[in-house]
Amino acid sequence: MTEPLLVLIVEDEPVLAKRLQEQLLALWPGLELLPMADNGAAAIALALEHLPRVIFMDIHMPACSGLEAAQAILEEWPEGLALPLLVFVTAYGHYALQAFDHGAIDYLLKPLSQDRLQRTIQRLQDRLALTRASGDAGTADDVGAELQRLDGVLRPQTAGAEPLSVINAAVGSVTYLIPLADVLYFEAADKYVRVVTRQREALIRMALRDLVLRLDPQRFWQLHRSVVVQASAIAHVARHDNGRLSAGLHGHEAQLPVSRLFAHRFRAM
Repeated sequence: MTEPLLVLIVEDEPVLAKRLQEQLLALWPGLELLPMADNGAAAIALALEHLPRVIFMDIHMPACSGLEAAQAILEEWPEGLALPLLVFVTAYGHYALQAFDHGAIDYLLKPLSQDRLQRTIQRLQDRLALTRASGDAGTADDVGAELQRLDGVLRPQTAGAEPLSVINAAVGSVTYLIPLADVLYFEAADKYVRVVTRQREALIRMALRDLVLRLDPQRFWQLHRSVVVQASAIAHVARHDNGRLSAGLHGHEAQLPVSRLFAHRFRAM
């Protein structure tokens, strides 16, 4: 007997969530809907517990956006298991939908159109059939790159924000002016970001995702949703028995986690 296809809906608007649930059940016989999630944290927990094959994810949610939730899910997804297919549900106008390339990730525009949902279902079914036929468990490279691109395109940019050259960071009652060239890595820590140099560690009150927008992406690489490192500081990357990667630094003891979404940076030349 064929196992039912597990689908997770993540949507913080109850009426829209219920409507999408009803449309999916009517248009896609044989699927099984998981309990609906109305926020990013619930989405991450449900996805990693039940491992759905398809996720319909609202982009705009309080505290944790759909993009952030999707990244967290894919980072923790079991190695060797086919990645879930992602469909983002968005209220962005048509001008912004060019951000989606119709490749690794699909989208639905609010208010939902049954015709558009039917086309999305057909695309999902085609991709599922291709995966079954090829036995390909999927790769995070395409999805990870697409999530990063979408985050950069769709996230509002800070007006007038200039690229950083110096970090003003606190250590107790002292504020240090740290040249960006001295920073080994940044690490998210609750409401703060740790700034780590060879001499000290300090804190800044800024979300890592906002800090990234003011860093040169050629010099500073994101390795994980919580870690950004100065590329020239990386000495090696090691693969562990559980399949996870970690990055070691020149002359520093830190071992930084490397998400599967960013592992493509370290393919052997």
